[in-house]
Amino acid sequence: MVERYLTIYKGGVGELIEKKSRFIATVHPVETEEEALAFVEEIKKKYWDARHNCYAYVLGERQELMRCSDDGEPSQTAGKPMMDVLTGAGLTNVVVVVTRYFGGTLLGTGGLVRAYSGAVKEGLKNSQVITKYWGTRLRVETDYNGIGKLQYLFGQRQIPMMDAEYTERVQFVVLVPVLEVAEVRKAVTEATSGQAVLTEEDSLYYTILDGEYRCF
Repeated sequence: MVERYLTIYKGGVGELIEKKSRFIATVHPVETEEEALAFVEEIKKKYWDARHNCYAYVLGERQELMRCSDDGEPSQTAGKPMMDVLTGAGLTNVVVVVTRYFGGTLLGTGGLVRAYSGAVKEGLKNSQVITKYWGTRLRVETDYNGIGKLQYLFGQRQIPMMDAEYTERVQFVVLVPVLEVAEVRKAVTEATSGQAVLTEEDSLYYTILDGEYRCF
C-alpha cells in the first residue's frame, strides 16, 4: 500500500473551442480497467455523432496501468497528451474522454496536442480531486478530564472524531495516516498525562471531506 495518492472523488466536464472545433472532456473516477472501458463506451454512445472520442486512463496506486487512444486523430496528438495531463497532476484511478466535434479547420499537430490537453485540464477544474490516505483506525479511551484536551489536539490537526460513546469514560475513533500513528500516540499520551488508552484497529484508505471521513 502507498501512503497516499491523488484521485477523483466526483468527475466533471470541461469544454473548449479551438478554430470552431468543439472539445468536450468528461472525467470519471474508476477502480478497474473494465470500468474505464465501459465509461468510454458510454461516452461514445452519448456523443455518437462526434468525429472523435479519444480517451486516456490511469489505474493503480502507483499508476501501474496507463492506456490511451487517439481514436482516428494523428498518432500522439490526443490520447498521449491527455494521459500526460493526468499523470502530470499525479492522478490515478481516473478516466477521461475528450469528444471532438470537427469545426472544418485543421489544427495541425501542435494545435491538436494543445486542444486535447487543454480540454482535460478544463475537465479536471470541474472535478473534485481528493487525497486518499492509507490510515489506521485508532480507538481512544479517556476520562472526562481528558476529552477537552483531546478535542483541542485533534482539532489542531484537523482530524475528525467519530463514533463517540459517553459512559463512565469517553471512547471515540479517529483515522490517522499510518506513518503518523506513533506521533499521534505520543501527542495523546502527553496531552492526557498518560491517562488515555489507544487501541489500533484496522487499516484502510480514507479521505476527509467537509470535516467528515469517507472510507474506501
